[in-house]
Amino acid sequence: MPDQALPWQSSRVADAYDAFFADLPDTDGPVRRLAELAGDGPALELGVGTGRVALPLAARGVAVHGIDLAEPMLEQLRAKPGAERVTTSVGDFSTIDVDGPFALVYAVTGTFFELPDQDAQLRCFRSVADRLVSGGRFALDGLIPDAVAAGEGVRVRDTADGRPMLHLRTFSGATQEMVSQYVVFGPAGTEVVRVRFRYAWPGELDLMARLAGLHLVERTTNWRGRAFGPNSKQHVSIYARD
Repeated sequence: MPDQALPWQSSRVADAYDAFFADLPDTDGPVRRLAELAGDGPALELGVGTGRVALPLAARGVAVHGIDLAEPMLEQLRAKPGAERVTTSVGDFSTIDVDGPFALVYAVTGTFFELPDQDAQLRCFRSVADRLVSGGRFALDGLIPDAVAAGEGVRVRDTADGRPMLHLRTFSGATQEMVSQYVVFGPAGTEVVRVRFRYAWPGELDLMARLAGLHLVERTTNWRGRAFGPNSKQHVSIYARD
């Protein structure tokens, strides 16, 4: 994972994570599709965080293991109902120091792109391939870079607990970098969360996959299976072990 400290490693940020990011896409689509891909499982989530996807997936009967670098985020997960169904590990998901094999490895809500550079992202692909059963699947989602650039600017909304939030997004084509900054105002003061993403085009991901011994089997616009096309702003890419 990144050498820099991640905001999720702060207990203060982890405590507020679910309230800050309540507007993330619903989990029903991803959970349904991931359950289909996992079959009898087990499944491994990279960057499991507070368990938004892992917990409902485990509730469907899939054996889920989640890895995350931020212990405070895992503490939030462990405090939730159903947490006993999810095995958790603190660790770097570019190297995945977790025993397999797994029928499915997945990363949702763009988490894969928190890996800081191409080397770390390729290392992750190789680590995934090493832990998949033959024919196992690796599923991840992300924005199309053109959509990242178009989304640059400032957005205003409220957190789940009613505090106003500014979301500032900046983009650098030269470094394939997007930075999201969240500024939350409240009676106790101002919270600022800064998250850096190293984005990649689908074709670059496909090349990393091939170098790791995986191949693309499906690409859709979303987890509900909408067809992927030239106007798609995001993608769900599913790879299989050779």
